[in-house]
Amino acid sequence: MSDEPPSPSGLTEYTRDIDIIHESEAWLAALPEADSLLHETVLMGLRGLEENIEVCVVLADDPLLHDLNRNFRGKDRPTNVLSFPSDDLLPDGMRLLGDVVLSYDSCAREARAQGKTLRDHTRHLTLHGVLHLLGHDHEEAEDAEEMERLEVELLAELGVADPYAEAAGAPAGKGGP
Repeated sequence: MSDEPPSPSGLTEYTRDIDIIHESEAWLAALPEADSLLHETVLMGLRGLEENIEVCVVLADDPLLHDLNRNFRGKDRPTNVLSFPSDDLLPDGMRLLGDVVLSYDSCAREARAQGKTLRDHTRHLTLHGVLHLLGHDHEEAEDAEEMERLEVELLAELGVADPYAEAAGAPAGKGGP
Protein backbone atom coordinates (compact mmCIF):
# COMPACT_ATOMS: atom_id res chain seq x y z
CA MET A 1 0.00 0.00 0.00
CA SER A 2 1.24 3.46 -0.81
CA ASP A 3 1.80 6.23 1.73
CA GLU A 4 0.54 8.75 -0.80
CA PRO A 5 -2.68 10.55 0.09
CA PRO A 6 -5.83 9.47 -1.72
CA SER A 7 -6.69 11.37 -4.87
CA PRO A 8 -9.87 13.48 -4.98
CA SER A 9 -11.67 10.47 -6.49
CA GLY A 10 -10.76 8.45 -3.40
CA LEU A 11 -8.26 6.30 -5.27
CA THR A 12 -4.58 6.20 -4.44
CA GLU A 13 -2.32 7.38 -7.24
CA TYR A 14 0.52 5.09 -8.24
CA THR A 15 3.57 5.91 -10.32
CA ARG A 16 3.84 4.37 -13.78
CA ASP A 17 7.27 4.66 -15.36
CA ILE A 18 6.97 3.54 -18.98
CA ASP A 19 10.23 3.55 -20.91
CA ILE A 20 10.06 3.26 -24.69
CA ILE A 21 13.23 2.28 -26.50
CA HIS A 22 13.53 2.67 -30.27
CA GLU A 23 15.65 -0.08 -31.82
CA SER A 24 14.02 0.30 -35.26
CA GLU A 25 13.37 3.63 -36.95
CA ALA A 26 10.65 1.98 -39.04
CA TRP A 27 8.23 2.33 -36.13
CA LEU A 28 8.31 6.12 -36.03
CA ALA A 29 8.25 6.41 -39.80
CA ALA A 30 5.07 4.32 -39.98
CA LEU A 31 3.52 5.28 -36.65
CA PRO A 32 4.73 8.75 -35.57
CA GLU A 33 2.47 8.68 -32.50
CA ALA A 34 3.95 5.35 -31.33
CA ASP A 35 5.24 6.66 -27.99
CA SER A 36 1.95 8.17 -26.84
CA LEU A 37 0.01 5.21 -28.22
CA LEU A 38 2.17 2.71 -26.32
CA HIS A 39 2.09 4.77 -23.16
CA GLU A 40 -1.71 4.89 -23.15
CA THR A 41 -1.96 1.16 -23.97
CA VAL A 42 0.45 0.10 -21.21
CA LEU A 43 -1.45 2.26 -18.72
CA MET A 44 -4.67 0.50 -19.72
CA GLY A 45 -3.05 -2.88 -19.09
CA LEU A 46 -1.82 -1.77 -15.67
CA ARG A 47 -5.16 -0.33 -14.61
CA GLY A 48 -6.15 -1.48 -11.15
CA LEU A 49 -2.64 -2.53 -10.18
CA GLU A 50 -1.99 -0.98 -6.80
CA GLU A 51 1.74 -0.44 -6.75
CA ASN A 52 4.42 1.69 -8.38
CA ILE A 53 5.41 0.01 -11.64
CA GLU A 54 8.09 0.35 -14.29
CA VAL A 55 7.68 -1.23 -17.74
CA CYS A 56 9.96 -1.05 -20.75
CA VAL A 57 8.63 -1.33 -24.31
CA VAL A 58 11.19 -1.94 -27.05
CA LEU A 59 10.25 -1.10 -30.64
CA ALA A 60 12.41 -3.45 -32.66
CA ASP A 61 12.45 -5.48 -35.88
CA ASP A 62 12.37 -9.10 -37.04
CA PRO A 63 16.13 -9.74 -36.73
CA LEU A 64 16.12 -8.78 -33.03
CA LEU A 65 12.90 -10.69 -32.27
CA HIS A 66 14.31 -13.68 -34.17
CA ASP A 67 17.42 -13.67 -31.97
CA LEU A 68 15.40 -13.26 -28.79
CA ASN A 69 12.89 -15.93 -29.79
CA ARG A 70 15.69 -18.39 -30.61
CA ASN A 71 17.73 -17.63 -27.48
CA PHE A 72 14.92 -17.49 -24.92
CA ARG A 73 12.19 -19.71 -26.37
CA GLY A 74 14.12 -22.09 -28.60
CA LYS A 75 12.08 -21.03 -31.66
CA ASP A 76 14.26 -20.22 -34.65
CA ARG A 77 12.02 -17.60 -36.27
CA PRO A 78 10.93 -14.01 -35.69
CA THR A 79 7.72 -13.30 -33.83
CA ASN A 80 5.49 -10.27 -33.32
CA VAL A 81 5.86 -9.70 -29.58
CA LEU A 82 7.81 -11.14 -26.67
CA SER A 83 7.41 -10.42 -22.98
CA PHE A 84 10.14 -10.73 -20.41
CA PRO A 85 8.57 -10.62 -16.94
CA SER A 86 10.52 -9.41 -13.95
CA ASP A 87 9.65 -8.93 -10.35
CA ASP A 88 12.65 -6.86 -9.32
CA LEU A 89 12.22 -4.18 -6.70
CA LEU A 90 14.23 -1.16 -7.84
CA PRO A 91 16.20 1.10 -5.46
CA ASP A 92 13.60 3.86 -5.88
CA GLY A 93 10.82 1.56 -4.65
CA MET A 94 9.38 0.90 -8.09
CA ARG A 95 8.66 -2.69 -9.14
CA LEU A 96 10.12 -3.56 -12.53
CA LEU A 97 7.30 -5.51 -14.16
CA GLY A 98 9.40 -6.37 -17.21
CA ASP A 99 9.92 -5.71 -20.90
CA VAL A 100 7.68 -6.00 -23.94
CA VAL A 101 9.52 -6.22 -27.28
CA LEU A 102 7.65 -5.65 -30.57
CA SER A 103 8.81 -6.36 -34.11
CA TYR A 104 7.81 -3.74 -36.64
CA ASP A 105 8.25 -6.16 -39.54
CA SER A 106 5.97 -8.85 -38.10
CA CYS A 107 3.40 -6.39 -36.75
CA ALA A 108 3.13 -4.53 -40.06
CA ARG A 109 2.96 -7.74 -42.09
CA GLU A 110 0.25 -9.21 -39.83
CA ALA A 111 -1.78 -5.99 -39.80
CA ARG A 112 -1.81 -5.91 -43.61
CA ALA A 113 -2.68 -9.62 -43.87
CA GLN A 114 -5.50 -9.28 -41.32
CA GLY A 115 -6.93 -6.06 -42.75
CA LYS A 116 -6.15 -4.10 -39.57
CA THR A 117 -4.43 -0.79 -39.04
CA LEU A 118 -0.88 -0.91 -37.74
CA ARG A 119 -2.07 1.35 -34.93
CA ASP A 120 -4.75 -1.08 -33.71
CA HIS A 121 -2.59 -4.19 -34.16
CA THR A 122 0.26 -2.55 -32.24
CA ARG A 123 -2.12 -1.66 -29.42
CA HIS A 124 -3.36 -5.24 -29.30
CA LEU A 125 0.12 -6.76 -29.23
CA THR A 126 1.36 -4.26 -26.65
CA LEU A 127 -1.58 -5.01 -24.37
CA HIS A 128 -1.07 -8.73 -24.98
CA GLY A 129 2.56 -8.36 -23.89
CA VAL A 130 1.65 -6.38 -20.78
CA LEU A 131 -0.90 -9.02 -19.76
CA HIS A 132 1.86 -11.64 -20.05
CA LEU A 133 3.99 -9.49 -17.71
CA LEU A 134 1.09 -9.59 -15.26
CA GLY A 135 1.06 -13.40 -15.35
CA HIS A 136 -1.66 -14.08 -17.90
CA ASP A 137 -1.03 -16.79 -20.48
CA HIS A 138 -2.79 -18.77 -23.17
CA GLU A 139 -1.31 -22.23 -22.74
CA GLU A 140 -4.57 -23.78 -21.53
CA ALA A 141 -7.91 -23.19 -23.29
CA GLU A 142 -9.53 -21.68 -20.19
CA ASP A 143 -6.62 -19.29 -19.63
CA ALA A 144 -6.60 -18.35 -23.32
CA GLU A 145 -10.31 -17.52 -23.22
CA GLU A 146 -9.85 -15.36 -20.12
CA MET A 147 -6.86 -13.53 -21.60
CA GLU A 148 -8.71 -12.98 -24.88
CA ARG A 149 -11.79 -11.67 -23.03
CA LEU A 150 -9.64 -9.23 -21.06
CA GLU A 151 -7.83 -8.06 -24.20
CA VAL A 152 -11.11 -7.47 -26.05
CA GLU A 153 -12.57 -5.56 -23.07
CA LEU A 154 -9.54 -3.30 -22.55
CA LEU A 155 -9.01 -2.69 -26.25
CA ALA A 156 -12.65 -1.66 -26.62
CA GLU A 157 -12.01 1.04 -24.03
CA LEU A 158 -9.15 2.24 -26.23
CA GLY A 159 -11.44 2.31 -29.26
CA VAL A 160 -9.96 -0.82 -30.87
CA ALA A 161 -12.28 -3.40 -32.39
CA ASP A 162 -12.18 -7.03 -31.26
CA PRO A 163 -8.89 -8.31 -32.72
CA TYR A 164 -10.19 -11.88 -32.65
CA ALA A 165 -13.25 -11.14 -34.78
CA GLU A 166 -13.05 -12.28 -38.38
CA ALA A 167 -10.95 -9.87 -40.40
CA ALA A 168 -10.24 -9.62 -44.08
CA GLY A 169 -8.08 -12.58 -45.03
CA ALA A 170 -7.83 -13.94 -41.49
CA PRO A 171 -9.77 -16.67 -39.74
CA ALA A 172 -11.86 -15.79 -36.71
CA GLY A 173 -10.85 -16.84 -33.22
CA LYS A 174 -7.53 -18.19 -32.03
CA GLY A 175 -4.24 -18.08 -33.79
CA GLY A 176 -3.13 -14.66 -32.64
CA PRO A 177 -0.10 -13.77 -30.56
